[in-house]
Amino acid sequence: MEKRALGKGLKALIPDDVAIKPGERGTVQIKTDEISPGRFQPREMFDPDKLKELILSVKEKGVLQPVIVRPKGNGYELIAGERRLRAAKELGFSQVPAIIMDVKDGEALEIALVENLQRDDLNPMEEAKAYQRLADEFSLTQEDISAKVGRDRASISNTLRLLKLPEKIKEEIYRGRISMGHAKAILMLESERAQLELCNKIIKRGLSVREAEYFVKRKMKGSSYGRPRKHSTEIRAVEEELQKMLGTRVTLLHQSKRGKIIVEYYSNDDLERLLNLFRGRARSK
Repeated sequence: MEKRALGKGLKALIPDDVAIKPGERGTVQIKTDEISPGRFQPREMFDPDKLKELILSVKEKGVLQPVIVRPKGNGYELIAGERRLRAAKELGFSQVPAIIMDVKDGEALEIALVENLQRDDLNPMEEAKAYQRLADEFSLTQEDISAKVGRDRASISNTLRLLKLPEKIKEEIYRGRISMGHAKAILMLESERAQLELCNKIIKRGLSVREAEYFVKRKMKGSSYGRPRKHSTEIRAVEEELQKMLGTRVTLLHQSKRGKIIVEYYSNDDLERLLNLFRGRARSK
């Protein structure tokens, strides 16, 4: 499968001169009942309130952005634009503007994923599952996925780690009660029991991400939970600088004139990436 630079945006996926139908170019009108659901739709949850807002907008202005489809049998399979299609059907529209692309399965998934990522429509769990499909079904490495969707490799690795969480915690992420930052803190704990305990504390006590991280540090040291001491501005600045340099979470355990630097990695690929960074810096000196 040809590897396109999807990270540059959805327009990179749809060349200006893409052929639509024999003798035609650009957007065409397609009957809504000719479009079947997409097999590669990464989004599993649709916010009913946001869908209502879209329906009102479509009712007033029409479908401004075409859906993307590919030929399937006597009709078409949806690649991107499910909410627009749902709104059009709800309003009784018989046709919608569409761009027809003759693409393979892997490219269809990539297009659907990129469009949703650019709109910030995906829940972290939906994003993780889509990345896993790209890896499993199309043999893409994290490096490949990073290049295609325009996310840094550390972000891809962190998101994929969500799939290792217990089902109850995954459900809380779906519901929006646990953020990506909270999930990263939970993943620092090894046992499922400890992870579920922290998840419940986050929800019941309304813990911030930093408070959740502090709980983990105290738990790993065998201490009881307490209020975290605030890092100095200087320590936080150093942590942020190191995180930007290394592309992963870095924690400074600073006491007086000594301490520890904790650099996290989330897979063998991620460890190799960090080692190459360190080796490159060592050779440059």
